[in-house]
Amino acid sequence: MYEEALEYIKSCEDGVLQSDLWKKLGIDSRKCSRIVSKLLKDCLITREPETANGIRTYRLSYAGEELSSSSRFKLLLAGEAFEPCAGCINECVPEHCPELSEWVFAIVISNSKGAEISPAVKSASTVKHTPQTI
Repeated sequence: MYEEALEYIKSCEDGVLQSDLWKKLGIDSRKCSRIVSKLLKDCLITREPETANGIRTYRLSYAGEELSSSSRFKLLLAGEAFEPCAGCINECVPEHCPELSEWVFAIVISNSKGAEISPAVKSASTVKHTPQTI
């Protein structure tokens, strides 16, 4: 049922209402909620609140390719600069960590301008903190 739900969501370009999904699959809303929760947990779909005919429901959309173990680390990257706290052995307060501040600043700048991270920021965030292997 899980795979069938995912395939149906994939086939709907504009997404599908959760209330329509359980009707399409011929299951009750509780079982559909459990399936949707698993799909959300696996990062396979997104869910946005929506009101249809005065009833609150959710629009479910396919999130794209399944996350492989290597692609999950992309969430820790700003361009090519790896998140400085991953593997960091310093005992600092995040609000006062210069390396983390530089990394966050680089994300804000790259998102606002659509640009790549400057080499200076990239080297500052990768040279000072290299992940430790355990």
